Amino acid sequence: MALWKETAKTSATEMPEAMDLARPRIPETKPEAPTPVQPAFHPMPSPAPGKPKAESLIAPDITIEGKIEGAGHVRIAGSFKGDVNVRGDLTIEAGAKVTGSVRAEKVTIAGELIGNIESAAHVELQQSGALTGDLKAGSLSVAAGSRMRGQAEFGWDDAKDSNSAYKTHGHDGPAS
Repeated sequence: MALWKETAKTSATEMPEAMDLARPRIPETKPEAPTPVQPAFHPMPSPAPGKPKAESLIAPDITIEGKIEGAGHVRIAGSFKGDVNVRGDLTIEAGAKVTGSVRAEKVTIAGELIGNIESAAHVELQQSGALTGDLKAGSLSVAAGSRMRGQAEFGWDDAKDSNSAYKTHGHDGPAS
């Protein structure tokens, strides 16, 4: 009978179970997903907690007109005309000129700012610095020799003060 000999001639690809009987069973492991490869240049990395924020620089020989927004620190050594709104620090170098309103965590002025500082945790006006405009900040440092023309409000917490005004007068709000 030739039937039993033909089944012995079948290849391992046709009957994988026959080959597996001789080998001990090894549990299958899933291959790990490949880790994504980071590009060599990432234009706007998101800051991770605990890592320092990146700093952008406008060089001394550069003049830019527009708007600056985002997270990170900005250092201006040239000339910038427009509004600056950053979740980081703004530094205006000696010899630099900025014309526009500013919102930043910390503002350091060694050059010239013509415009209002609308919101800052701290403002530092250095010896060579000049500010023409109003300023609202949590704290203010002024060096001898610096110049300012405008109004300055610092050390006030507007949210607290507006609520406490009612309570100090015995009011919880408007009378009904």
